[in-house]
Amino acid sequence: MPQSVDRALDVLDAVAASAGPVTAKALARVTGCGLSTVYELLGALTARGHVVRTAKGYTLGYRVPSLHRAFQRQMRLDDEVHGLLLQARRAAGADTYFSTYRDGGIAVLAGTSAAVPTGGFTVGEDQDGHATAHGKMLLSALPRAARLRYLTATGMRAITPRTITSPETLDRELRRVRRDGIAVEIEECAPGVACVAVPVPSADGGTITAVSAALPLTEFHERKGQLAQTLRQVAAEAGRLAARQRAGGAPAH
Repeated sequence: MPQSVDRALDVLDAVAASAGPVTAKALARVTGCGLSTVYELLGALTARGHVVRTAKGYTLGYRVPSLHRAFQRQMRLDDEVHGLLLQARRAAGADTYFSTYRDGGIAVLAGTSAAVPTGGFTVGEDQDGHATAHGKMLLSALPRAARLRYLTATGMRAITPRTITSPETLDRELRRVRRDGIAVEIEECAPGVACVAVPVPSADGGTITAVSAALPLTEFHERKGQLAQTLRQVAAEAGRLAARQRAGGAPAH
């Protein structure tokens, strides 16, 4: 990748990672670029609408939401998928997510959650698939070589004392996930939180996807059965929706 493109993406990532407007000087410190270079890159990003300049610094621009919508369109995440997640959240009373494995990575594509997500993760790339229920579900469906490539690339960092950091231990856990058709993690990704995930059926063996939910550990043991049943119903409907989309058919009414 040309160095200028790489640096521009570093600047964009740094703006996205900031909790609020960030100054050019702060971006220069974070990215290790010279201040004049940062100003030049910000000028190009601003001209394309990827960032905007405010009185307090730079923030993400109005082009970013359209890119996200385009990404969701390409992943066939339409209003019906979001409707299914909302349905699951209302029925289960828990944050719900739709995730996938694609091109060697795991990503949370959509979610319905409170202002502060319960599960310790948000929509976007997930490099901690070894510690999340959706990650375990997706990894369990991969050939071992592909799974090891992902784990080698992302590492298996210890997020909490309960996080699995051994490939051998994770392999045993994933065998159980394949056998039971459900993945569970308890305080492996965030203290005081439990997550459950089930696979979305795929008749043609296409993209590997999962539906998951996160809730406080204090509610988990009492509600696990109901939560799993709700997620399986949503996953089945998501599978039927995906089949209709592949066939080019209209939604059934």
